[in-house]
Amino acid sequence: MAGMRGKQTVRGMVQSMAVVLAAAFVVYLFVPHDDSGDPVRAVDYRVELVTARRAAPYPVAAPTGLPADWKPTSVSYKRQSGNAWHLGFLDPDSQYVAIEQSTAPAGKYVPKVTQQAARTDATEQVGGATWQRWEGPKYDALVRTDKGSTTVVTGTASFARLAEMAAALESTTS
Repeated sequence: MAGMRGKQTVRGMVQSMAVVLAAAFVVYLFVPHDDSGDPVRAVDYRVELVTARRAAPYPVAAPTGLPADWKPTSVSYKRQSGNAWHLGFLDPDSQYVAIEQSTAPAGKYVPKVTQQAARTDATEQVGGATWQRWEGPKYDALVRTDKGSTTVVTGTASFARLAEMAAALESTTS
């Protein structure tokens, strides 16, 4: 009888495991899961933009007139970190583009927000303004310094897309 008891324990454990796996499979079948959807959610940055424009000591930049296929994905304003404004997007090609602004010294701020991009001798004219080109292993950037702040349009997107974002920027204060 003692020998049967060990076999019953193993058999019971296998049966229990089969019941648990069957229940998990049934739950999996009835829980909706759509892998075709875009996992990146768009954010509404209007409230943060108004707040930043009231608080920042410089004209805060945000795009106007971008096509609907530019998806805003992140936003923040950090007064304690050099009045840093951040607004991130996915462009129509699913590449990352961000607007970064701050009163922090450009020499330290730009490499930080561009993932260590370096200044080049090239410039680009966008919307009547001259932007300095920076190139890096991860992000490229267009950089402009004026009115007490540095504006950086950076990301994994091409320089053409970065320039498209830079052209759409409108800077105002509240």
